Amino acid sequence: MIWKARHREIEAGRRTLVMGIVNVTPDSFSDGGAFLGADAAVAHGTALLAAGADLLDIGGESSRPGSDPVPVEEELRRVVPVIDRLVKATGAVVSVDTTKARVAAEAIAAGAVIVNDISALRGDPRMADVVAHTKAGIVLMHMQGEPKTMQAAPKYGDVVAEIAAFLRERGEAAVAAGISMEAVVYDPGIGFGKTVDHNLEILRRLSEFAALGRPLLVGPSRKAFIGTILNLPGEERLEGTAAAVAACIFAGAHIVRVHDVKYMKRVA
Repeated sequence: MIWKARHREIEAGRRTLVMGIVNVTPDSFSDGGAFLGADAAVAHGTALLAAGADLLDIGGESSRPGSDPVPVEEELRRVVPVIDRLVKATGAVVSVDTTKARVAAEAIAAGAVIVNDISALRGDPRMADVVAHTKAGIVLMHMQGEPKTMQAAPKYGDVVAEIAAFLRERGEAAVAAGISMEAVVYDPGIGFGKTVDHNLEILRRLSEFAALGRPLLVGPSRKAFIGTILNLPGEERLEGTAAAVAACIFAGAHIVRVHDVKYMKRVA
């Protein structure tokens, strides 16, 4: 399987993989609506691969602060045809960005090989079974609260220590549910229930997550903390994203999840 080959690369620390973002949504924080139709999303995914993306992360539900959940049928309608067409046309390594077990199952049937679950298997009690049964990869992300309310008033004692403890517990829960630890990737959840200072502390201390013993995915691309620091809107955060991506790579990130693949591939 192609994902297994990529996984061996990141396990060996040979290079940082670049994951390109394909938002098949009307309301994602940076490019919502730009690739909502299947044709546009497939074209965008193909362009990201041509620009050097090692993987594609395809999502049909926005997780921006304040967002509302999407009905499962609508999420399926958005992502499954895109995954099916991209995998058949390009052989891409595809991750589905979802918290719903049914969406994950149908996406995997269509060709996805990774589930990127921002709820870390807490959002749907059936998700762990789907991942275990299909032997898909699983990204477990830290989020304080839920997208609707996560930025209201995030608080931590020691943000890095608390995230690390959470990820370790979620990894153990995944294994207890029948998922191989070799399938697990951790994501500290930049921007998900964190202030600007929390996000900067995560970047400063990112190397501490190496103690968890699993590959680390980080997604700083165009995030609000960059806009706050530079006083810039989402479409003008390229340099800030590049700086954050470089910091992540120096600190040991195995995968960076980004919008601007051509430029971030050069950074990597």
